[in-house]
Amino acid sequence: MHSYKELTAIFEKKFIASSPFPLSPATLYEPCRYLLGLGGKRVRPILCLMSNELFGEINEDAWNSAFAIELFHNFTLIHDDIMDKAPLRRGSPTIHAKYGFTAGILCGDIMNIYSYDKLANIENFLPQVMQLFNKTAIEVCEGQQLDMDFETRNDVSIAQYIHMITLKTSVLLACSLKLGAIVAGAMGDNANKLYAFGKNLGIAFQLQDDYLDAFGKPDKLGKQKGGDIKANKKTYLLLKALENANGSQHKELEERLQSDDENKIPDVLSLFAAIGADTECRQAVEHYSKSAFDCLEQIAVPAARKQPLFELAQYLLQRDN
Repeated sequence: MHSYKELTAIFEKKFIASSPFPLSPATLYEPCRYLLGLGGKRVRPILCLMSNELFGEINEDAWNSAFAIELFHNFTLIHDDIMDKAPLRRGSPTIHAKYGFTAGILCGDIMNIYSYDKLANIENFLPQVMQLFNKTAIEVCEGQQLDMDFETRNDVSIAQYIHMITLKTSVLLACSLKLGAIVAGAMGDNANKLYAFGKNLGIAFQLQDDYLDAFGKPDKLGKQKGGDIKANKKTYLLLKALENANGSQHKELEERLQSDDENKIPDVLSLFAAIGADTECRQAVEHYSKSAFDCLEQIAVPAARKQPLFELAQYLLQRDN
């Protein structure tokens, strides 16, 4: 069994060597190479490979699945950055900021197409792979649209928020794990438990991200603390605070959300703490984390083979940056 660090190093070499992008036209493919060159944690493809290795040696179909997943994930990042008008990705200019919006749109499109080209190389269980991959791709788009819809809505519930982050973030983690199992020939309960593990892991990860944006240490965040608050983003913390606030707290919170002065972030953080939204957010992280680990425990393979997945999940959920 390989550790996350070991598999990441192997994946990077294979991923670079298998790069599908030709040299011409450079205006189309150079932005693609630029983004992939920025690196990243590669969590999703590594989850696919770890899942595959639960049932034997990593096979070629798993590598092609992992390549497809990483290309698809980066495609979503390109278009998300355009929709969010984000200037930076992984500390460097986003594709649209560096090359222009037309390049960003086309680069995202071509990267998505090449993800399916990688899937076309899969020799076994291709119908099952395509069905899951297509379902996931649709759900990710639905989640992104809901996230954008929520920006102009004032009636978003906690349940609706959980549904949105499940689609936008969690289902791709779940898909990565289940694809690894499918191409290993592990159908049925084991594959479904891996999917549930990834789904709950993804929800816990996003809720942890919500918490850290507000209450994390700025020197470890690598970004401005309270960015979500400044943008009035509807996170679990804000929705829970609005749900639980008494009359005066609700009025004060609404007033602070409409302001844009230097006291906005500390004032909203104080309200979150007074209302107990911070505690409830951490409890929600613990709830979904436990659900994830319970699913991992139920997968019918020796515990030692599950250890790399367990350690990676712990790493993702115990981060403080």
